[in-house]
Amino acid sequence: MTPPALLLLNPRAARGRAAALAGELRRWLAEHSPSTPLLAADDPAVARAALRALPAGSRVLLVGGDGTLHQMLPALLDGGHTLGLVPFGSGNDTARALGLHRLPWREALAHALTAPATRMDLGLASADGWQEPFASSLSIGFDAAVTARALRAPARLSGMPRYLWATFGEIGALRQHTLRLVCDGETVHDGATLFAAVLNTRSYGSGMPAVPHARINDGRLDLLVAGRFGRIGTLAMLPLLLAGVHLHHPRVKTRPFSVLRVESEALLPLAADGELLPAARTLELRVLPGALSVVARTPG
Repeated sequence: MTPPALLLLNPRAARGRAAALAGELRRWLAEHSPSTPLLAADDPAVARAALRALPAGSRVLLVGGDGTLHQMLPALLDGGHTLGLVPFGSGNDTARALGLHRLPWREALAHALTAPATRMDLGLASADGWQEPFASSLSIGFDAAVTARALRAPARLSGMPRYLWATFGEIGALRQHTLRLVCDGETVHDGATLFAAVLNTRSYGSGMPAVPHARINDGRLDLLVAGRFGRIGTLAMLPLLLAGVHLHHPRVKTRPFSVLRVESEALLPLAADGELLPAARTLELRVLPGALSVVARTPG
């Protein structure tokens, strides 16, 4: 096994609760892996610089959630590093897909330290002037607006309660978008759209089973699109989404793809892995098969 080079803690993860772990993590490392340094960095630029300074192919133990991982993805990919994720975030949908979500942090850290690595797919979003890799999901329209609202949620809310608080608030300001969606050269949707989402993991929004058949190692991404919905229809669909039975609705569909083109006349709100992206009118999304080396328990 390649010795781990760095334990990276995002003190802002889980809405600041991760900061309290720093002392315990240092004591754990002193006992189990004294050669592994700990970096607690709340500035993503500092953390990315530390990853880029590592030898290529290092093992990085990352304590945080989907947002932390999203911010580190470019540096992880540039260095060809192996990710050992210790889930401690508000969403943790990537950790769910890796079979790590319910592990206590000590058990997750020991697993990240010693277990062999496998490969997982990633997504890549491209628009005019920027590119952004993502691990779990990318949201367009309503869901992206929910993400923006969730970032302003009261500090006492985390996980699913925070997402639901933001969802109900956004329903009050409901806005439809007109989208043309082209999967691998075939138009699969053209018209009024409540939201479109691209999933690499089964869940998003802190465990909502958006695409239950999605897998992180199948060499494809999955489009989830909901057509025209009013406020009452949106409220009625929410319990279906929470239960994972929304795909039976006639105005909800899913489609696997390698390349997706999104077109709109108006600027679209966008978010990836719970992080806001620049708004865009056109967007290309493609799968990056097996792009990331990662430690998992039950990848899928």
